[in-house]
Amino acid sequence: MPEYLNIADAGITALLGYAVVFFGIILLMIVVMITGGIFIAAEKRKKAAEPAPAPVAEAPKPTAPGSAGQLKLHNVAPKTAAMLMAIVADKMGKPLNELRFISIKEVE
Repeated sequence: MPEYLNIADAGITALLGYAVVFFGIILLMIVVMITGGIFIAAEKRKKAAEPAPAPVAEAPKPTAPGSAGQLKLHNVAPKTAAMLMAIVADKMGKPLNELRFISIKEVE
């Protein structure tokens, strides 16, 4: 007749099994962390050996002199027109005096 484990022996066997699995996972985690540290240190040494590129100072953008002529406003407040022109100039990346607005009309 086969011999069965009682509840205490089964519990101890299960706990030992869990302990072995978790110990293996912890060892694997330690190996991965050490390997990662080695690669990070090697990357830092590699970057330290490379000469850093010299920073290039940007020259300020010259502004264009003068205005671009007359502007016709059709049912638009001058303050609103100025705000729209400033937004367009900013989105295009150009100074406002390099753009020419002919007319501004509110679309309904």
